[in-house]
Amino acid sequence: MSLEHNPWQMAQAQYDRAVRHLDLPPYLVDYLRHPRREFIVNFPVQMDDGRVRLFTGYRVHHSTVRGPTKGGIRYHQNVTLDEVRALAMWMTWKCALVNIPYGGGKGGIVVDPRELSPNELENLTRRFTSELGLLIGPDSDIPAPDMGTTPQTMAWLMDTYSMHRGHAVPAVVTGKPVSVGGSLGRNQATGVGVMFVTRRAMRKLGIPVRGARVVVQGFGNVGSNAALAMHEQGAKVIAVSDVHGGLFNPEGLDVPALVRHVEAEGTVTTWPHGERISNETLLTLECDVLIPAALENQITADNAEAVRARVIAEGANGPTTLEAEEILRARGTFIIPDILCNAGGVTVSYFEWVQGLQFYFWGEAEILARLEQILVAAFEDCWRLAEERGVDMRTAATALAIQRVAEAAELRGVCPQL
Repeated sequence: MSLEHNPWQMAQAQYDRAVRHLDLPPYLVDYLRHPRREFIVNFPVQMDDGRVRLFTGYRVHHSTVRGPTKGGIRYHQNVTLDEVRALAMWMTWKCALVNIPYGGGKGGIVVDPRELSPNELENLTRRFTSELGLLIGPDSDIPAPDMGTTPQTMAWLMDTYSMHRGHAVPAVVTGKPVSVGGSLGRNQATGVGVMFVTRRAMRKLGIPVRGARVVVQGFGNVGSNAALAMHEQGAKVIAVSDVHGGLFNPEGLDVPALVRHVEAEGTVTTWPHGERISNETLLTLECDVLIPAALENQITADNAEAVRARVIAEGANGPTTLEAEEILRARGTFIIPDILCNAGGVTVSYFEWVQGLQFYFWGEAEILARLEQILVAAFEDCWRLAEERGVDMRTAATALAIQRVAEAAELRGVCPQL
């Protein structure tokens, strides 16, 4: 993996760039650069045909300074320890940025979930949960869904953990189905949050939302809900894509109908009301807003010059490399950084955790209203700091988050026994 495309090196480079704007003790600068702990496990799972396969899983806790660690579990064939480290660090900053009492964590298994049956996925999840038993808990580390995992995955995780405890523990995990303690609004939280932050940015920049041309890369949970939310605001979603390819219609796509089509057919590419395009072409379409909501490293030095979006709203984690960002910012592209733009998921996960601890649940309207309030406040904090310091939004967001974590670390002090 090249320097440009290594997510851990990218996360640390972003950290180094932001921390230069802060007056922190050297020990704190070094301390916050590194994960608190890393867990690697190799474990067997029995397949439907009786074979036993060995899988590798990771769980990284970047910081526990502000509270228990929080972060998703990813099932993907290209999961690496460096990727999980980076995602855990970004989660630390994300939680601090929206001022919720968590540190950052992340997990993953090296597996292509599309190759496993539902029974095999359940076996995989339950065994991995058992391996994580010493780490996870409602007051220590709270997993959530991520790429390749679903509310059903979280239900299996919660059930396995609860069986070991002898009673139901709904607060051990978020992103669960509502019927087992999940929160209303959680499924669409990240995508709707992307809309809340993007809408605020567009107002600041003087770009009308109604009629704005929007392109969405990735049509999973985040991308589809972001596209739907922007469509409901009157924006024109002109292109979307998934792992099979892209779909383009300059007159705008009927997003609600497309969502129903994908639920039935599994891909956007068989929708008849648009032109088939590649993912590479989709990123270069002229538009007002580009929402990369797929994997890391999608906008790089190789294609940044061809990107023609006025605003990039990072629905995914780390979709824009450092080199690409320099090119884009020099051309005046406004980038809403991932730790701000996609923080809706962890914010509503926090709401779900609180509800699970209290066994008291809120209505969806209340949840979405609280979500918008938190995300808009975080955006305004970042905008103000960017203006004051003359820096870009990513540097402002990261510096603000680091400052909050560093302040908590200094107040807690250094235990003599460490």
